[in-house]
Amino acid sequence: MTDLLFPKASRRGWLKQSAAFSLTAAGALRAWAQPQTTLVLGDQAGGLRALFEASKALEDAPFAYRWANFQGAAPLFEAQRSAAVDTAVAGDLPVLAAAVGRTPLKIVATRVGKADALGIVVQPDSPLKKVADLRGKTVIVSSARGSISQYQLYGALEEAGVRRDEVTVKFVLPTDAAAAFASKQIDAWAVFDPYYTIALQQGGRILRDGRGINTALGFITASEPTLADSAKRAAIVQFLERLARAGEWALANPEAYAQAYSQLTRLPIESARIITARASVTGRPVSEADIAALQSVADRSTRDGILPVRVDVRAITDAQVWTRPA
Repeated sequence: MTDLLFPKASRRGWLKQSAAFSLTAAGALRAWAQPQTTLVLGDQAGGLRALFEASKALEDAPFAYRWANFQGAAPLFEAQRSAAVDTAVAGDLPVLAAAVGRTPLKIVATRVGKADALGIVVQPDSPLKKVADLRGKTVIVSSARGSISQYQLYGALEEAGVRRDEVTVKFVLPTDAAAAFASKQIDAWAVFDPYYTIALQQGGRILRDGRGINTALGFITASEPTLADSAKRAAIVQFLERLARAGEWALANPEAYAQAYSQLTRLPIESARIITARASVTGRPVSEADIAALQSVADRSTRDGILPVRVDVRAITDAQVWTRPA
């Protein structure tokens, strides 16, 4: 396996080196005598690749592929917008934000995780004890406008009766924010795994997590030009079938998955166990309930000014790409 996220170094060292996240190629699993369709699979913080490498679900895949890794959804969708990746994986709101940004995408699969995989974290000795204490404070949100962390923060503020204009919100990519948080330059940080778990492992304290606010749904998107190519569309179906297989393996083998994730990312096994236990591993076709849940996020985000315009979720979904027997 190849190190993707946290090298063999001090905790401060990974913060610096992980800022180098960029397009990386893993290559196909084997060489073929005849030219094959190649997919560029977009990933965030090595999470999807770790799942596939641990489960070996892409072995002998009938297509060639390479991985493109990013530290957050914003740069990943920028790559999809520019046709640098064929697929992307992200949470609910980032997909909507990408659609608003005219990324030519379609939602082709749903992933289900846990809403406590993100939250607002503060310094261990912080005087901030509850969300209401954020009045007059600055909160750093990762990674950009339209992130699941922004949605979680706004939901927590509303729950606590705090107006959004009573809090200063700044957007910082997670590796930069992680370094600032570790050096105590940030008082409150709204962020997602794996950065969230690492901050907590370093002594951070949870002010409010995403339970009761976020849907915990993630999605796989494919670019429209990719889906218009019949060979690539067929490869996407194979990829999604193997995603479902990988998820089933991870649920049946949680310790093996955590160990493989730890080895690939160089995270401590204790952190890896937490992250993989609440990660979005299962993959399934998009359902009507998924569309309705995402539409609710879209409508609320428009109401709250997170999104400038309303997104019609059905219009950016192609539930016919991948179907499975009920």
